[in-house]
Amino acid sequence: MEIYVDSLFLDNQVKKISRKYNLEIVNNPSTNKGNYFTYDSKGLSFVYDSNYPKESLNINFLKGKTGWRIKRASHEGNLKKALGRSKDRMIIYDATAGLLTDTMIFLSLGHKVTAIEQSKIIYLLVKDAIYRAQYKIPFLNNLEFINANSIDYYKKIDTKFDAIYLDPMYPVVKKNIKKSGDLRSIGSILEIESLVSDEDYLINNFINSEYKKLILKRPLKSKKIYSTINYQVKGKTTRFDVFI
Repeated sequence: MEIYVDSLFLDNQVKKISRKYNLEIVNNPSTNKGNYFTYDSKGLSFVYDSNYPKESLNINFLKGKTGWRIKRASHEGNLKKALGRSKDRMIIYDATAGLLTDTMIFLSLGHKVTAIEQSKIIYLLVKDAIYRAQYKIPFLNNLEFINANSIDYYKKIDTKFDAIYLDPMYPVVKKNIKKSGDLRSIGSILEIESLVSDEDYLINNFINSEYKKLILKRPLKSKKIYSTINYQVKGKTTRFDVFI
């Protein structure tokens, strides 16, 4: 895959990305169609074709929705309730990292997080966003971010986590499609990489594994299909099913 880079932005960071992940740096994308990365003043972006006009995804932790949530992390009451009242620093395994939206809240609350993302494209975009934000968001030092299958990785490591966090992708409702830009982008990228999201397989594997606490984030009105839930924390549109 290619990275389109104007000569003005050809710096060591994009060269490092190119070498490490075997991406070709070009002056222009090969065609007007297809999927490719770009690198400019915003950092790394991914441009892709879908059922919509050509779109792009860029991640920035310093502003936008994620930046706003980080600044008001103390107001994330439901997420804090799901984690529990422990004042000690927790070690959390985020098995569905995505764009790190909730992981950034965990970090801002003082916890350590191992976050796993299976998509290489999303991983590269997030990794670049971390690089750009690392000096302005010190708690990123408590993040271990890994490109892997979260089930396989969990089975082979010895770390004892205080909580496993699962946030499988919500189904996209057609009438709300215009409001779900990030969700739509993630879905399109997973299709490009032929990564099928099987939430039942993911959830069942982790529920049947060893853990101290497992937190499952679900749409508020989705069916409660697991009888072993210890308690729930409910918000306006989402809920957290907690297993201990």
